[in-house]
Amino acid sequence: MNRRELLKAAAALPLAHTALSNTAFAQSPYPSRNITMIVPFPPGGQADLAARPVALALERILGKPVIVDNRAGGGGGSVGNAAAARAEPDGHTLLMTLSSLAVLPEADRLFDRPVAYEVSQFAPIARVLADPTLLAVPASAPWKTLQEFVDDAKKRPGQIPYGSSGPYGTLHVAMEMFAASAGIKLLHVPFRGAGPALTALLGGTVQAVASAPGTLKQQVDDGKVRVLANWGAE
Repeated sequence: MNRRELLKAAAALPLAHTALSNTAFAQSPYPSRNITMIVPFPPGGQADLAARPVALALERILGKPVIVDNRAGGGGGSVGNAAAARAEPDGHTLLMTLSSLAVLPEADRLFDRPVAYEVSQFAPIARVLADPTLLAVPASAPWKTLQEFVDDAKKRPGQIPYGSSGPYGTLHVAMEMFAASAGIKLLHVPFRGAGPALTALLGGTVQAVASAPGTLKQQVDDGKVRVLANWGAE
């Protein structure tokens, strides 16, 4: 799979979904103990925001605690994804992940790195979210429209830094797809998740992020962040 195919594959996937180890359950009553829901990003990102209400709902339905376990690291969620893949395949470990679940193994192969896990190790349960990704900049930034952002980037190739949730994560891929389509070059600054990337945006370390509405809403409402565009059909 080449780089262009990798980007197209990521674009076709949903934003967040739950998965579990791909194997049959034991015959004992389920669940027989507490359930762990791994989120492969720090608190504050879209996967984390999706996981917590789902965990509460599952607790009420299943009658057992569902513990949200944030396991960030590795870029794009690879550490948490791999931890879920290695878990005992008995249905007591869930993974709230993003579309990067499918992209990261292909990125490892593309760069001749050891593959941390395979998508075939998971069984999808449900798509939890399909929110459009938003392009956001600080409210103090000079760009009021997407066209102004693109025009400035063309004048200063590689000089506008943007934050992501890690190399070949969902937010990185979205920004690179946008940059390729617009014919511009941006400076990628990876973080461990969307939460830290948003903190960097507010602190002036980066000048743009691609993120989900849930992550950005409070900052937009407070007048700290401006949304220029969204990725989606309209």
